[in-house]
Amino acid sequence: MNDRRLLQWGLPLVSLLMLLPNFGYAFQSVPMFLISWSISLVYTVGIWWGTRTIWKRLYERFPQVEQTARRIWLLAVGCVLYASLATLLITTGLALVVPQFGTLSAESLLVGMAVNLVPTSIVLLVYESRHFFYQWELNVRRAEQLSRAGVQSQLEALQSQLDPHFLFNSLNTLSALIEPENEPAQQFLEHLSDVYRYVLLSRATPTVPLAEELAFVDTYLALHKIRFRDNLLITKSIPSAALEQRVAPLSVQLLVENALKHNVASREHPLHLHLSADVAAGHFEVRNSRRLRMAGLTPGTGMGLQNVRHRYELLQAPRPVEVLVDEDFFTVRLPLLPPDASSSPEPHGSKQLTTHQHNILSSNKI
Repeated sequence: MNDRRLLQWGLPLVSLLMLLPNFGYAFQSVPMFLISWSISLVYTVGIWWGTRTIWKRLYERFPQVEQTARRIWLLAVGCVLYASLATLLITTGLALVVPQFGTLSAESLLVGMAVNLVPTSIVLLVYESRHFFYQWELNVRRAEQLSRAGVQSQLEALQSQLDPHFLFNSLNTLSALIEPENEPAQQFLEHLSDVYRYVLLSRATPTVPLAEELAFVDTYLALHKIRFRDNLLITKSIPSAALEQRVAPLSVQLLVENALKHNVASREHPLHLHLSADVAAGHFEVRNSRRLRMAGLTPGTGMGLQNVRHRYELLQAPRPVEVLVDEDFFTVRLPLLPPDASSSPEPHGSKQLTTHQHNILSSNKI
């Protein structure tokens, strides 16, 4: 909490403000003004510092937005009690050190406590306002970053992908050329079309239900099973309660793709891929056996995982993406987002396609 400038200007100004009720007495001469201002400054420093400390401790204990009401109530009670105690101690100390300060009375103490609630309220208002505007600025920046990331993703999609109209017409043509009795080829083509359709439509939304992402991953893995056969072993442990949680689109697929890309999958050393979810712990786990390929591929740059981490940071995930590496396994845990983190895409992304292209994407043919 960097409030040095606030303390440099706030303490003198508030202490001067506290002299206004005794304007005629405090400003009758320069010596009297200096004495009165010094006494006011002692009260202001004591009350400001204690109130600031209480606010800081409660903010560390209750930092979330939904905890604001509770924090403010505790602040009000704690600071009123502190201001009363500080007034009693400072007044007693000044009466002992400065005989001219006057005699103590219950009435004067009550008046002093009431007056000192003014700097207490000012301190609370200043720090809560700074915190509010800081959080507002942080949320605005996060929203802008997420928006830029979405735009960048769409631009990359436009740059790296063929026109959907052309591609799906080509897939339909290819499907017609395949003999009807060749079911494996027809099924492979359907899976390929489903994968491409999901990639196109999922880019329009920041999160998707885990059930949708896993259905896409199943289709994606089905394509690879045709190539790897028994060299790729897949197990799942996903409770039904986890399917309603949300994840960033294509994040699970990217982890699966990395496992297939960077590890050996052979008859002697099959690639074990385990997908699991833990609702209580709040994460989805992709775990694969670790036997890196030594030839034919350049080392991974880590950009994929870095991008996944950044996307979840922008989504304000409750916990960061975890990467666990040991000699035998490579594990990544994605935070599960609550079902209300984002609604399912009404896809403004689909508005970027022509009506005919959208009909192709939504058709049941391919």
